Amino acid sequence: MLQIDYRSGDALYLQIKTNFKRLILSGSLKENDAIPSVRKLASEFAINVNTVQRAYRELEQEGYI
Repeated sequence: MLQIDYRSGDALYLQIKTNFKRLILSGSLKENDAIPSVRKLASEFAINVNTVQRAYRELEQEGYI
């Protein structure tokens, strides 16, 4: 589903945001589909919960979630 490249120069929150946008725009993630909780996604990728929260917050502000 989501792919994170730890070696990329892009910030992790931007990678999360970009991945979700791609899934939504491609139709892979449809309206009313559940997305992972902040803690679950942070745990899955071993990243800080604040990073995931920032991505989710920006996706919400942009109307994607």
